[in-house]
Amino acid sequence: MRNVLSFLKPYKLSAGIALFLMLIELAVELLLPFFLGLMINEGVMNQDLENITMWGSMMIVLAFFSFLAGVLNSFYSSHVSFSYGYDLRQKLFEKIQDFSFKNLNQYPTSALVTRFTNDVRQVQNTVFMGLRIMAKAPLTVVGGVIMAFVVHARLALIFFITVPLLIFFLSIVLKFAGKMFMKVQGNVDNVNRIMQENLAGMRLIKAFFRRNFEGSRFEKANRNLANSTRNTFRFVEASTPVLFFVMNMSLVFIIWFGNSQIVAGNTNVGEVVTIINYALRVSMSISMFSFIIMALSRTKASADRINEVLTVDVDIVDTADPKKTVTVQNGKVEYDHVFFQYPNSNEPVLKNISFTLPAGRKLAMIGATGSGKTSLFQLMPRLYDTTDGEIYIDDQPIHSYSFEQLRGSIGFVPQSPLLFSGTIFDNIAWGKKGATLEEVMQAAKDAQIHETIMELPNQYETKVGQKGVNLSGGQKQRISIARALVRKPKILMLDDSTSALDLATESRLLDAIRNYQCTIIIITQKISTASKADQILLMDEGEILALGTHEELLMTSDLYQQIVESQLGKEYAHVN
Repeated sequence: MRNVLSFLKPYKLSAGIALFLMLIELAVELLLPFFLGLMINEGVMNQDLENITMWGSMMIVLAFFSFLAGVLNSFYSSHVSFSYGYDLRQKLFEKIQDFSFKNLNQYPTSALVTRFTNDVRQVQNTVFMGLRIMAKAPLTVVGGVIMAFVVHARLALIFFITVPLLIFFLSIVLKFAGKMFMKVQGNVDNVNRIMQENLAGMRLIKAFFRRNFEGSRFEKANRNLANSTRNTFRFVEASTPVLFFVMNMSLVFIIWFGNSQIVAGNTNVGEVVTIINYALRVSMSISMFSFIIMALSRTKASADRINEVLTVDVDIVDTADPKKTVTVQNGKVEYDHVFFQYPNSNEPVLKNISFTLPAGRKLAMIGATGSGKTSLFQLMPRLYDTTDGEIYIDDQPIHSYSFEQLRGSIGFVPQSPLLFSGTIFDNIAWGKKGATLEEVMQAAKDAQIHETIMELPNQYETKVGQKGVNLSGGQKQRISIARALVRKPKILMLDDSTSALDLATESRLLDAIRNYQCTIIIITQKISTASKADQILLMDEGEILALGTHEELLMTSDLYQQIVESQLGKEYAHVN
């Protein structure tokens, strides 16, 4: 909680002004009952119009200043809360940008979205209400009690009993409400997760006619959220009748005891009316405590969830010395006895991987699903770090490169192409900051997508639907490849990124890529593609079974021969 609130430091002056204006409002509210008592005693009881006019005019002037202070307080409170929310979201975004894949696996997308939206908004609103109302409520209670004692100590003694009793009661409510609101926010995460999954997989749901199943799954999550929210609000709201009962009993006592004191001549009507006014203000302020408790409980739960993200340890950090700038010059790649296992896993997915790929050469990786090909890919740009062993680029350990240099020299095309909202030009130019139209068009031509783009109504300004929904799988793959090519990488990594292309288009694409004079590593299931590589790396269960050219593997690897035979026929499963 303290860490999250530390983002208010830049706005201490504005927050201080807001609190000062709130104190002006508070002072006026505490003075008005006092002046009302004086007006009754000196004006009404004595039928003195001059005193009535004087005290009445003074109360009107004070009320006007209180109004102005309230308006300005709202302005400064809004400025602080919205600026604070902006900074908090910005910091969250920057933190998540630093996340490794391990960190991203800790939090579902829906949980992070909830923290960005619901949780930040809850904390932001509480900051606003804290500067506007929340701070005033307890101060009104304290100030009202003090002023009541100033006016008539014996009548005000009732506050010594009721106020501590109510504060103790509310502290218990706050303790339990915090835990309950944490559960509510967890249920919000769950509802968001199911909603995201359904929206992303709507076509699959319709194709498999699983509408009823998904509906029941959402209904269960929605019901859990509704039940937890209802129970929490009922618990907090149940405190309100208790507060009103205790304060109303206090009012009854003040009226009864005040009347007896007036009869005995120990006080006057003005003092009793003043005490009753203070009691009403204290009562109204305490009645707000249930709302304040509800807001603080939700805010604490939200702040804890935000702080959890802000303080998470990022296991992969930029360790390069900024004074020793190392750049990728050629693109030579070497894996030296590399082992790797995923976090929270006991079994390594890569075991003793060693190979060297000279700069400018092409390596094809082939193997069964789950053999570790994609895991091997993810280690080079340091999306994960090796468990043991080292990876070298241009004979330098990859840890000696900064993230900017390392990842900026790699063109990475993932297995599942991801397009962003915007135009086709935006999606290709995304690969290189400041890319020109000519560079984008050349990359599109080499990726064999230029002609298709030119046939679209708006060509490169054609809007891409969410995740490229208005494009075919092959078109999305080629746009993703163009995005990698536009940066002219030293190392190009294609994770089965041509699976949706026909052989002729794929052949033209691979021929065009050779002109980039970069080191190419491609994961593929097609022997026709692998056979054109300078080297083929055959993997199975996280190990290298064979490494060599197409002809060498035909002579030395039985498994490779079986793969060739299954795809091309027996006549191709031997060296001609």
